[in-house]
Formats: sequence, C-alpha cells, structure tokens
Amino acid sequence: MKLEYLVTLNVELGGKGPAPVGPGPFGTRLVAGAAGGTFHGPRLTGKVLPGGGDYILTDENGVWRLDVRLVLETDDGAFIYLQYAGVLDMNDQIRKARAAGRAMEFGEAYFMIQPRFETGDPRYAWLNGVVSAGEGRIVPGKVEYKIYALENG
Repeated sequence: MKLEYLVTLNVELGGKGPAPVGPGPFGTRLVAGAAGGTFHGPRLTGKVLPGGGDYILTDENGVWRLDVRLVLETDDGAFIYLQYAGVLDMNDQIRKARAAGRAMEFGEAYFMIQPRFETGDPRYAWLNGVVSAGEGRIVPGKVEYKIYALENG
C-alpha cells in the first residue's frame, strides 16, 4: 500500500468556536460550524460551502472524536459531499498554540481523519471509490488537512 497526495482542504471556522452542548451519554458534545473554505489538489480544486459542521465528542483525557460533514463545490461546478471521522488529541501544545494565535505544524499533535467522498457528477465519480486518510492542523480561524488516497503498492 502507498499514499498518493489527493488534496489540501482548508475549512474556515464559524463563530467564536465550538458551541458547548455539554455532557451526555457518549461524552461531552461540542458543535462547530464551518463558514466556508477552499481545497486544492492535482485533480480537484474549489471551495467549501458554508453550512457544514463538526459534531465533536470529547472525553476526560482531552481526546476529541470528530464527525464532520461538508459540501464542496469544484471550480468547474460539481458538488461533492465530504464526511470524515477523526481523532484529535487536544494536548497542551495545541492549547498553547491556540492561546498564542499560532498555527500548529503537521505532526505537532495526533490529528488524523478518515474522509469519504460522495458525488453524482460523472467527472468526479472516481472519488466515490477512493479510500483516504488525512492529517490535520489547527491554524488561526481554520483547520487545514492534507488528504491522501490509499493506493495499491
């Protein structure tokens, strides 16, 4: 197996940060809205439409379990639904970087996602069969991901 670079995704965060829904039967729930963003890669580029969100569950150890749903619009007018689950270890390095308004570097924290793409547009139908993985980082006002397709090696 090998990884092939697919796309860089930048998601602009909406509002003041995640809304604290509070503790529930599965953990503490936070909901963060997506205000928009961009994506670019060798085979697709465009914008993230506003209105998506992240439905986060946190545990007592500071681990965030992500459940994100977004709609992408390519530069040539196709719509792609993007859903991903992931894990972010909200460690002290992240808290300090956020407090200082500093961008994280990739690899500074465990921040991994499992994206899944869906589209009815025949030009991008190849995405429907892609298994992918990505790594994230927090940047002031947004989240950035590098996403890779898993290929036969």
